[in-house]
Amino acid sequence: MSSPTGPASGLPVRMPRPRQPGRHRRPEPVAAPEGAPALVLAVPGAPSITTRGLAEEVVSIARSELPGLDARIGYLDGTQDATVTSFPEFPSLRSVLAQASAERAARFERARAAGVGTGEPEGPVVVVVPLLAGPDSTLIERIRQAVADSGAAARLTDVLGPHPLLAEALHVRLSEAGLARADRARLFTVATAADGIVLATVGGEEAVQAAGITGMLLAARLAVPVMAAALDEEGAVAATAEQLRGSGSAQLALAPYLIGPELDPGLLDVAAKEAGCSVAEPLGAYPAIGKLALSKYTLALGIAPQQPSGTPVH
Repeated sequence: MSSPTGPASGLPVRMPRPRQPGRHRRPEPVAAPEGAPALVLAVPGAPSITTRGLAEEVVSIARSELPGLDARIGYLDGTQDATVTSFPEFPSLRSVLAQASAERAARFERARAAGVGTGEPEGPVVVVVPLLAGPDSTLIERIRQAVADSGAAARLTDVLGPHPLLAEALHVRLSEAGLARADRARLFTVATAADGIVLATVGGEEAVQAAGITGMLLAARLAVPVMAAALDEEGAVAATAEQLRGSGSAQLALAPYLIGPELDPGLLDVAAKEAGCSVAEPLGAYPAIGKLALSKYTLALGIAPQQPSGTPVH
């Protein structure tokens, strides 16, 4: 947000430029000013090269949407006693938050010494965005504890879903696996297209309920029944698959309502085998994930940015 005297401290602002005439003019570009709170992506699960690549892609998308954004990655199970400046391969969330806090305090101290600022920084030093599509009380509590242990003035956002863009991402992953038509409007046939979808999540009943909201959006896109089930509840996916079969679905697909790092290795394949379902890939670094992470960041700072949008898949 901006004012006649300049931008509000720490908030992304619209950069002045000549406006194009006409109703089809492009929106004014938005950039993050120097000193804005950092976006720290909280990554669950065991760190790995694959997880790091996924997280880096997500923050890269966020940076491309908001140039100048200070976006960092903290691993819930990362190196606990390392700091960003020592360049650990997988820095812990706690250490990333502590480092961001120390860096911002040093910037304000230099500004005070130069006579260009007084007082303490206002608002959060960092905004922590969990890399989770749905709620998982155990992981969220661990993230909260890491924030508390870091001593940083951090604001923790909600998880990324439910959201229509996640229904789009699920549709794309199913179509990539040959389990759904990429575009119903073109009316071409996919011989392996599923006529029932089990939407798999982790995090208990709360996560299943949240996944069900996105599942309704996915069902509207595909015109097939979609039911959510908990991967981490023994037999839940198989029972849901039987329920779909009992209602007339014959060819089922398992769609992970998961980004990937939060998923225990092998759990998805075991559930798919027990349920007799074909399986799609997790959401991964689908572009909507980075856009939604940025949307959570700007919302936490009290801004009303342009809503994230994706490429429609009818």
